[in-house]
Formats: sequence, structure tokens, C-alpha cells
Amino acid sequence: MSKRHFDDYQLSEEIKRALEVMKYDTPTEVQGEVIPRAIANQDLIVKSQTGSGKTAAYGIPVCEMIGWEEKKPQALVLTPTRELAVQVREDLTNIGRFKRIKAMAVYGKEPFAKQKEELKQKTHVVVGTPGRVIDHIERETLDLDEIKYLVIDEADEMLNMGFVDEVEAIIKALPSNRVTMVFSATLPKDVESLCHAYMIEPFQVEVETTGLTTSTIEHGVIEVMESDKFPLLKDVTVVENPDSCMIFCGTKEQVDTVFSKLEEADYSCERLHGGLEQEDRFAVMKGFRHGEFRYLVATDVAARGIDIDNVTLVINYDVPIEKESYVHRTGRTGRAGNEGKAITFVTPNEGKYLTAIEKYIGFTIPVLEAPEKQEVSNSRAAFEEKMGARRIVKNNKTARINKDIIKLHFNGGKKKKLRAVDFVGTIAKIPGVNAEDIGIITIQETLTYVDILNGKGSLVLQAMENTTIKGKKLKVSKALK
Repeated sequence: MSKRHFDDYQLSEEIKRALEVMKYDTPTEVQGEVIPRAIANQDLIVKSQTGSGKTAAYGIPVCEMIGWEEKKPQALVLTPTRELAVQVREDLTNIGRFKRIKAMAVYGKEPFAKQKEELKQKTHVVVGTPGRVIDHIERETLDLDEIKYLVIDEADEMLNMGFVDEVEAIIKALPSNRVTMVFSATLPKDVESLCHAYMIEPFQVEVETTGLTTSTIEHGVIEVMESDKFPLLKDVTVVENPDSCMIFCGTKEQVDTVFSKLEEADYSCERLHGGLEQEDRFAVMKGFRHGEFRYLVATDVAARGIDIDNVTLVINYDVPIEKESYVHRTGRTGRAGNEGKAITFVTPNEGKYLTAIEKYIGFTIPVLEAPEKQEVSNSRAAFEEKMGARRIVKNNKTARINKDIIKLHFNGGKKKKLRAVDFVGTIAKIPGVNAEDIGIITIQETLTYVDILNGKGSLVLQAMENTTIKGKKLKVSKALK
């Protein structure tokens, strides 16, 4: 079923242009299976590994099918974590950039009032965690009347985290004539029963039938005593010398300890766990994606929703207690067809967890020898040279798609009775500019943000300094955010 090019899917020019900028030319297997069926409005249950391109598999058809003119949300995407909600929002914004699709994320630990205000704007897609979506539904700040697409992403993790009641309540509140797509790395019974209760003759897509882990990942185990783990970590990182590495620990205390020791050893590193403030978690994720540091020490909170194309090495400093976590952790590498490596440190006490993992993934993970002193010594110079250089991010899709976009800030909004059409009408009259050069417009009480596309931001900024909108002279400047 997988086709060879996105041109085969009858997509609009705006979507095709975004895919081209993001260097998406050949659909992955899951995209080839999902896109044509989603465009044909078919309910889908998709079993697909993390890293197989599933966000774009549903993001492309959802952005394609959405009507720009409709003010109310037309698609709802549920994700188990805030990090994944933010990641998906960014991906959908990129895919829908030239169609001016407005996607927003709603999640806990962020002021409700701020989200409520944003939901009053024209919003095409809402991405959210179940708890916060329920809050908006109950307080009637999220209008569900026009929802035509429901996507449940990482369904197994969602139910694993105890969100089943919230997910069911959300489904029951939605219009019945919608398309539902469920994506899951594994398909436990409770996910299947949820699907069949609320979907109409769903088509089942299964990708990566060869096993739970992708063939692009090389797996290995090193046996070690607990007291020798950190010296082993240093030796392994020197010999492997990864471009980018994630180190998973079982607890946030362990993350803090490993992070502090790596910092002392002058590693370019950061940490991520549930004990950090949400703002700090987002800043760390963003920094890792943009190549600001090379090593990220994390708990399983980061095993989902991190889309970084060149994580070359995953180290399980602690064996995951839940066998499913092994798949999600190691799935951070070997993404998008790249080669990756996953090394797990196993102490004598952790053997039973490793046995459960091997039974689950269907193969025995090869035992590796710890690096020899001579090997570490020979690798040291190359390691230190790479450590001193900034990590190059090979495929920063967001940076590429935003390259020719400038966000302008106007000091007038709803209070001055300004609407999106007022900005479009005025800006499109500037010589050399037309409506296609105007992106997402966000109108707040006292200010407005307008994205100007195609490298025409400076031209518009200059012209608008002496132009009125609806007879009103507004201050205009480049937006800081």
C-alpha cells in the first residue's frame, strides 16, 4: 500500500510545499498506509513504533482536510504527556504552516485562563492531555460542535497512566459523525476494547511486524555492579562518542546524581524528570532539539514525544522495570531510517527485568564486554574534540520552515474592534505582497501577532509603519517570541 511520493495523495499545494521544506519526500510505511485511508474518512487502529513517522501520518491528512474558514476546532488530538502535546502541536503547525492552520496545546500546570483566551481565537486543531481537555469541556471553554477528527496518540501509554475514564468521557462528549484514529506502539486488550466500543468498522494497520523494536537499532547489554555503573558510563560514552545521547535512569534522584557527576566531568549535558517545573522541562527539550547540549539524562517522562532525528545512542543506566518502557526508551534512536545503538547496564539484581524484556521483544539481547582501558585511551582524543564542538542538528524541521517567516507585533487587538480580515485586507495591498504571504494571525485584547511568510516580513514591517488598519494607526515591530 505504501506509495513512493507524497505527490500521489492529491494533497493541496500548501501542504506539499510544507513537506518539501521539511524534506519529507518519501512516505514512511505507516504514512503510506494511513494517509489515503484517513483522507477517505476511515476509522483506523494503528500499531506502529515510536519513530516511524506517525505524527505526520495523521497530521498530513488532518491538516489537508481542515477547512481554514471555520473558527471552531475541527480536530482533537489526545496525548499522554505535556511534552508530547507540545511536540505534536509544533509538528502540526509546521505541516499546516502555509495553509495557516492554527494548532494549540492545552495541558496542566499552565494557567487555565491563558488557554481559555487562546481558545476564543480561531483554532483549527487542539492537542491536549486528557485531564486538561476534560477541564475545558466541563467549563465550556472548548467547543466540540465541529470536531470531525479525533486522534488518540500513544494510546497504550495513556491507559497505562490511568487516563481511561477521562478518554472515555471525552469520546462521549464528541460528535458521533467523526473520524477516529488510534495510534499505539503496543495493542493491549484494554486499548482494543476501547477502540471497538467507540469506532465504526476500524481498519487495522500494523507496521514493523518483524518485532517491537526497529531493525535500525543495534542492542547490547553490559553486566556491571551498581558501584561500577558511573565509571562504565564514562568509558562507554568515550568509546561510542555519540553525536547525541539519552541516558535513562529509573528515578529522578538517580537522574540528579548522574547529571551532577557528568557535569563535574565537564560533559555537555542536561536533565529531565517530573520533579522539574514545566517551563524548565520545555526549555530542556527545546535545547536538546536545537543542539545546545549533547547528553540528556532523563526518567521515562522523556521516553515519549521527543522527536530528535540524530540521537545516535541510548543508554539504559537502569534497566526499565516495565518491559514496554524498553521499547519506548530505545525508540528514541534509530529514527527515520537512521542507525542507532541502545546499551543497557544490568546489575545482578536486574536480571529478572531483562528476562521479561527479552521475552516481550522476542529476542535475546547480546551481552557486550565493557570497554578495555586501552580502547578508552585510544578514543579519548576524538571524544574530547567532539565534546568541545557544538552539536549539529541535521534536520531541524521547525527552523527550516520558519526560516522565511517573521512574526510581527501590532499594539491593537479586540478592544479596537480589529479582526483578521482587517489585517489581511491592509497587508495584501502592499506592493509585492499578497494574501498567500500572510500566515497565522492571533488577535488578543490589546495586541495582535501576524506571521509574514516567504521572506516578506521586512517589506511589510516597513510599509506598515506608515499605514493605518481600519483607520487606526498601530505601532508595529518584530515580535520577540
